[in-house]
Amino acid sequence: MTANHENVSILSKMPLITNTSYTGPSVLFNGHLQTIFPALFRKHLSLPFDRERITTPDGDFLDLDWLRQDSKKLVIICHGLEGDSRRPYMRGMAKHFFQNKYDVLTWNFRGCSGELNIRPFFYHSGATYDLETVVNHAAEKYAQVYLIGFSLGGNLTLKYLGEPLPKSSKIKKAVAISVPLHLKSSCTKISSKENLIYSNRFLKTLKVKVQQKALMFPDDLSTDGLQKVKTLKEFDDKFTGPMHGYRDADHYYDQCSSLYYLDGITIPTLILNAKNDPFLSEECFPVEKAHSLEKVFMEFPEIGGHVGFTPRKRKEIYWSENRAFEFIDSDA
Repeated sequence: MTANHENVSILSKMPLITNTSYTGPSVLFNGHLQTIFPALFRKHLSLPFDRERITTPDGDFLDLDWLRQDSKKLVIICHGLEGDSRRPYMRGMAKHFFQNKYDVLTWNFRGCSGELNIRPFFYHSGATYDLETVVNHAAEKYAQVYLIGFSLGGNLTLKYLGEPLPKSSKIKKAVAISVPLHLKSSCTKISSKENLIYSNRFLKTLKVKVQQKALMFPDDLSTDGLQKVKTLKEFDDKFTGPMHGYRDADHYYDQCSSLYYLDGITIPTLILNAKNDPFLSEECFPVEKAHSLEKVFMEFPEIGGHVGFTPRKRKEIYWSENRAFEFIDSDA
């Protein structure tokens, strides 16, 4: 598939892309439907993944899923909150790049591959040390490396790229999709009454992991008050933040929101956030900031939902997958 050269040329002219081309199915008429339909009903693609387990510097493990065809170009894809490497949106993106002659690596955050990790903590929105481990492990065999992140994985990707730390020169471009750039306000948004179906789903699985982890490390983690937690912010305040070295939820959000790291990004990077995404707050659409950034491009379609962007016709490529490929595969 060839790139849309009109869109590509715009990337070199302005950081805020306003001629976005996405139009979805008319039957999915709001952000909730555009979010839920692909999550529940998208066909699970069969792909020849090879799993590899690697050891982290602190003695834990990460499970990686590879699609290889001896390419010199590699795409590394990060999933979202309580997702995993083989979710439909991960498989769809992987398939599109693999069919276009890229090797692909989708990886699982700690505790997300179907087996609980062995350290007394999990993953979180700012755990860039694990992405660094994956990149350093994978980049050795490739001339060019590209990063794609969905939702929490998008925040992780942007924070990693913006941090003032050495990175592989092989990383050429990145795309972040449905990104909660500002964690605190996005957490408030997803915990609102109209979004309880999402936040309760996340809380259910997160609480189970805390219970399992407390059995493994009773001296390090207590489940006191766990059942009283009703919102994601309360969970982050009592568990996510302290478990990963932050004072509380606010400290965690302040230190890990990728919005504060965009100025440090030095490679071409595209952020795709739908304006009707039920997970994202107003702060996740920083139009004014976009004009001050040299390498970060922002595209905010009116519709699309959260990790949605369903095509109008069933057999078409998802718009976000085609858009990510256009951006990464272009010469801009």
